[in-house]
Amino acid sequence: MLQAFVNIFRIPELRNRVLFTLGVLIVYRIGFWVPIPGVDQASLIEFAQDAATAETGFGKFLTYAAIFSGGSFSQSTIFGLGIMPYITASIIFQLLQTAVPRLQELRKEGAQGQAKITEWTRYATVFMCLIQGTMWLSFLSSNGLIEPAIRANPVSFFLYYMAGITSLTAGSVFLMWLGEQIDKYGIGNGVSIILTAGIISGMPFAVQWITQNFSMSTQDDAVLGPAGLLFLMLAFVFVVAGAILITVAQRRIPIQQARHTRGRKVYGGGRHYLPLRINHAGVMPIIFASSLMIFPSAFFGYLSSSATASGSEGWWASVTIFLSQNFTMGTYPYILLEIVLIYFFSYFWTTVVFSPDDMARQLRDNGSFIPGLRPGPRTAAYLETVVERITYVGAGFLAVIAVIPVMLSRQMQIPLNVSSFLGGTGLLIVVSVGLDLVQRIEANLLMRNYAGFLSGGEGGGRAPRIRSGRR
Repeated sequence: MLQAFVNIFRIPELRNRVLFTLGVLIVYRIGFWVPIPGVDQASLIEFAQDAATAETGFGKFLTYAAIFSGGSFSQSTIFGLGIMPYITASIIFQLLQTAVPRLQELRKEGAQGQAKITEWTRYATVFMCLIQGTMWLSFLSSNGLIEPAIRANPVSFFLYYMAGITSLTAGSVFLMWLGEQIDKYGIGNGVSIILTAGIISGMPFAVQWITQNFSMSTQDDAVLGPAGLLFLMLAFVFVVAGAILITVAQRRIPIQQARHTRGRKVYGGGRHYLPLRINHAGVMPIIFASSLMIFPSAFFGYLSSSATASGSEGWWASVTIFLSQNFTMGTYPYILLEIVLIYFFSYFWTTVVFSPDDMARQLRDNGSFIPGLRPGPRTAAYLETVVERITYVGAGFLAVIAVIPVMLSRQMQIPLNVSSFLGGTGLLIVVSVGLDLVQRIEANLLMRNYAGFLSGGEGGGRAPRIRSGRR
């Protein structure tokens, strides 16, 4: 593996792409230290810490959103919205492509149609940045988290809104542009790499928390002892290994190509495989389910606090308190409802992105068929059955990955931003992007006859060339 890293810097083009990607990521991280003008950063940090400690719905939202923004909303910077507005707009247009005929026609046009969809996605990103930026600045203003001099002056207050919205929108659009530059001049898959860098940036804080709360003595008040630390290390290894296994797992369906006779020669007749991913939906089901689960806990918590503040006693107060207590993170109803939502969105997303009829039609047009099945409706029905079964297994894996950080956070009294590295959406994104990055570098090395991470060679260096001699 060390030789593979050396081989990367032996190839000028690959070396330049890797260094360009690293340079873009440095610029990306610098932006998280540029604050928005007018925000009282000290009051914001204190407010965010109190919300996270109280385990309120807003505190959970801040922790969950910080995983994807790459920073922390306790530091309101120009990159505070992160790359998520662009990812959200891309998901929306991907869903619309299955329902809007105009988008379906553009998708069939190839590169030209995809360029048009990308342009509309950028416009939608700006629109979402304006909405999210306005909501965030309004929240800061309503909770008194901006400078007192700005709140007292109407002109300064208006300029605060204009500067804040412009900064947040420009920051997200700039991150979108950086992702496109990585696709063009870097190693590729720029938006995902930026998102992964934001997630990994929280790992030093997790290590710091573990270091501060670890004690070798069982009599201390420390949260983690030797057994707890060993458990976290083993859990991290097993969860990462399981995530890699399920991410690359495939259900291979044998495909037979029809034979064609032209004159005295016979073409085709080869045997291939149609790979179907076990986790075909990726991380989308967890993202949707986790996002929706924020609202029941926040809503029931609001009803419970309202009933308690009003001093009402009776069945309504009892019901609201019961729902508030049983829909907090880690409780049985909370986990059960999240698992149901993950299964629902797994089948929903697979239905949206995978069409058995289109796949069967493509096999028939290419002169291929599944042995024992006639091309057409029989093949489509078989593919649909297989996809339903493997989606059930993939959704079960996603459910296990999703509930691990929530259960550990509640049972072991670990903050969510620490337990999120033992499962959840962030871990799956890091594993998926990491595997894709290794495969891209591997392909570049093998294309130039160098040994990569997953392949061997003579001494791990350049593979020998075979010269054909003359007879």
